[in-house]
Amino acid sequence: MSPVDAQRKPSRAGRNLPAAVAVGVGLLVVFGASLFFRPEPFVALVVVAQSAALWELRTAFARRDIHIPLTPLLVGGAGMAVSAYAAGAEALLVAFVLTVGGVVVWRVLDGSGPRALRDAAAGVFAATYLPFLAGFVLLLLDQPDGELRVVLFVLLAVANDVGGYASGVIFGRHPLARSISPKKSWEGLAGSVLLAVAVGVAGALLVLDVSWSWGVALGVLTAVTATAGDLAESLVKRDLELKDMGTLLPGHGGVLDRLDSLVITAPFVYLVLAATV
Repeated sequence: MSPVDAQRKPSRAGRNLPAAVAVGVGLLVVFGASLFFRPEPFVALVVVAQSAALWELRTAFARRDIHIPLTPLLVGGAGMAVSAYAAGAEALLVAFVLTVGGVVVWRVLDGSGPRALRDAAAGVFAATYLPFLAGFVLLLLDQPDGELRVVLFVLLAVANDVGGYASGVIFGRHPLARSISPKKSWEGLAGSVLLAVAVGVAGALLVLDVSWSWGVALGVLTAVTATAGDLAESLVKRDLELKDMGTLLPGHGGVLDRLDSLVITAPFVYLVLAATV
């Protein structure tokens, strides 16, 4: 094998590792900068991220001739983010219901029939999967010491990803769900649990000032829900015959490839942390 071929050979986990690390560090810098000066830039960052993910999802679904109404989703998604931060869970739910209604009406006005029903249903799925679930991150921000709680949430997700990646590459032998995501292994899941629990315990003791058992619960819950989110998106991508949802983030794929585990995990972390207030 030539040196050029060796450089181009993908890692065992299928990633361009240097690019993935560089982009990951950059995302963390942007995340930290947006969060700790004022909350409004972080709300804007959430809106931008979920809007990019919605665009990727619309493009992917179009491969199966399913056309998601993007305009009401973008407008409604921004409304959900602002409502969640400014007025809480009830306002998030109201904004979600209004968005769903807007998606259905928008698509019906473009034409009725079986195709309209299918497109509207896909739009409702998109509204639920991305802006509604992402709204729980902004509900976290509204809790006491909200900035620190959001940081803990993100660090839990990073720990899950890093622990699963490292353990899977080094020890991975037994596939977790071969037909959905062949590279995921039970050993990788164990690594996700261990590192996420370590971060959770540290966060419980140093950030939340509660018993370490809350940290164990956070770590295990994050590993399970984040893995479920990854597998769910992998199932969608397999059905759409896609490797990644996009190419906006080198080494990671698309924005949705980064948000898949976060949005599924956010409501559960929010509920656990709400119980510690």
